[in-house]
Amino acid sequence: MRYGFSSGQLICLSSLMPLRRFHEFQIIWEVKMQETAARHLGRMFQLIAFSMKQEKERLSDLDGAIGDADHGITMVLGFSAVNNALAKVDLEQTLPSEVFAIAASAFLDAVGASTGPLYATAFRYASKALKAHESLDMQGQAAVVEAMTRGIQDRGKGQRGDKTMLDAWIPAMEVAIDARAHGLSSLEMWNGIVEAAEKGSDSTRSMVATRGRAARLGERSLGHVDPGAASAIIILRAMRDSLIEEQ
Repeated sequence: MRYGFSSGQLICLSSLMPLRRFHEFQIIWEVKMQETAARHLGRMFQLIAFSMKQEKERLSDLDGAIGDADHGITMVLGFSAVNNALAKVDLEQTLPSEVFAIAASAFLDAVGASTGPLYATAFRYASKALKAHESLDMQGQAAVVEAMTRGIQDRGKGQRGDKTMLDAWIPAMEVAIDARAHGLSSLEMWNGIVEAAEKGSDSTRSMVATRGRAARLGERSLGHVDPGAASAIIILRAMRDSLIEEQ
C-alpha cells in the first residue's frame, strides 16, 4: 500500500468520505506506518514471487529462444522457496539483514542452476550491506541495490555487454550510487533505477551472448532479449513498488 499522506492530509480526507470509511482508512494507514522493516521486506519478496508467477511463461519463452526454456520455472521456484522460509520466521523480531540471509539460503537450496548461486550471493551481499544500516530509508535501499549487483558480478565474473542479467543490474546500480551521492528521494531513485534497467535489458536484444548456455549460439543469439535481464526487471519493479513506501 502506498498512501504517503501526512496527518493534515488525513484530516482533509475525512471531509471527502463517510466517517466510518475514514476511520477504517486511518487504522490501516497507522498499521502500515508501524510495520517493521523486516516485515516490509517480507511483503517485497511476496510481490516478487507473485510477479514471477505472472511472468513465468514469458520468461520461459524468452529462455527457449537462447537457452533451456526453464528460466520462468526456475525463478518461481526460487522465490516461492524464499517466501516459504520467511513464513516460518517471526518478522517482528527479525532484522532486515537477517531477511536477506534467509532469502539467500532458501533460494540456493531451491535453485541449483547458475541462477541459484548468483541470486543467493546477491542476497548475502545485501544482508551484509544492511548490517551497516538496518534501515530501509533511501540510503539503505540504494545500498541493497548496489550490494546485490556487486554480488552477482563477483559470483558470475561478468560485466555489462555480456548479454546477461548484469546488463539490467549494472545500470540500476549506477543510478542507486548516484542517488545516494545527490540525496534523491526514494521515489526519484527507484523510477530512475527501473528506467535504466529496462533500457539495459532491452539493449541485450542487439548483443551476442558471450556467457552461459546462450554463448553456444553465437550470432544466433542476436535479436533476443536475455531472460535473466528480463527477470531482473521484474525484481526491480517489485522492489520499487514495495520499498518506496518506506520513505
